[in-house]
Amino acid sequence: MDKNILIRIEHLTKHFPITRGIIFTRQIGSIKAVDDVSFTIRKGETLGLVGESGCGKTTLGRTILQLYRPTSGKVLYNGVDLTELDNAGMRRYRRQMQIVFQDPFASLNPRMSVGNILAAPLEVHHIDNREARSNMVQELLSLVGLSPYFTNRYPHEFSGGQRQRIGIARAISLKPEFIVLDEPISALDVSIQAQIVNLLDELQDTLGLTYLFIAHDLSMVRHISDRTAVMYLGKVVELASGDDLYSNPLHPYTKALISAVPVPNPKKERKRERIILEGDIPSPSSPPKGCHFHTRCPYAISRCKKDEPIWRQVDADHWVSCFLYE
Repeated sequence: MDKNILIRIEHLTKHFPITRGIIFTRQIGSIKAVDDVSFTIRKGETLGLVGESGCGKTTLGRTILQLYRPTSGKVLYNGVDLTELDNAGMRRYRRQMQIVFQDPFASLNPRMSVGNILAAPLEVHHIDNREARSNMVQELLSLVGLSPYFTNRYPHEFSGGQRQRIGIARAISLKPEFIVLDEPISALDVSIQAQIVNLLDELQDTLGLTYLFIAHDLSMVRHISDRTAVMYLGKVVELASGDDLYSNPLHPYTKALISAVPVPNPKKERKRERIILEGDIPSPSSPPKGCHFHTRCPYAISRCKKDEPIWRQVDADHWVSCFLYE
């Protein structure tokens, strides 16, 4: 096993049942939020995850952390399969894996002071005594760029950017190794987004963190990520290093995504060719047979409608799921 691999995901699947009836419920289908996904996350890297709304990015992040138990597949963390652990077994790994939620307004308890919010994980895991925890809370606030004297304030007294800093402080309070960043900047003003991204960069260098960075903004993902995975309708369709993905996209969906990113050069922007996808994204409760993207793909062939492409490595660190590259 490669010692540089922190997390290995093998054929990970998460389906949510669709039920009917109030007293006698029965399952009539399922939402295929994550469908047979495989990739690795290396120690110390930032892996970006992009795709349309509803494609399963957040579900994938939460399933990796076992906040959602998978339908099938494996999540190997330093060689240990987390899917085989019960809640008691997972408890010792919770300290190593944390999450920063998308909405800083909803992810903090409005009835708890900031000091109590940050001390709660330390108390749950029985770390030090009350006085030591109080000192640690002040250190955490300083680490994320907030005054250590804010411990007695409540979430409603802070701006959106400050609340997200508090959320980040809570995530690093247990000194984790891996953090899922679930669109941590999408609810913030553009002027604040860069500050939060710079803070995440600094914390990664200081604490040796590994990130899964989920986002919509491809330009921001390119800035912060070492590698980028592209997700469509529950499947990861392409994964490559940031530069390679943007300079040499292979999957038709990736090409369409990148063509939509504005170019900060008027002359190049006028010459740039946009790829407009026809139709709407299919429902995850009834995805198309064969390749999930064939209903919108301008390069689809008859085989795409019948067979599912294999997730294959086409270059040193470039993976894609498409028949065009067999």
